[in-house]
Amino acid sequence: MKKNIHPKYVRCVITCACGNKIETRSTVEKINVDLCSKCHPFFTGRQKIVDSAGRVEKFIKKYAKKKPVKAKKKKEKK
Repeated sequence: MKKNIHPKYVRCVITCACGNKIETRSTVEKINVDLCSKCHPFFTGRQKIVDSAGRVEKFIKKYAKKKPVKAKKKKEKK
């Protein structure tokens, strides 16, 4: 087997913008993130629910199939 082909795992500290620190193992010593489970709106319960019903109705209204227009027959000249 080849030697020294596997990555070296070290203790890693993940630091969030809110100040929360998480310790894990990785090939990198420090990782900075913008959001974590302590400050993300989904996990904190401060999530905004977007009312998409109006958007769907607007889309359907805009792209709804219109009734086909019947072609008028031209009168033939005699």
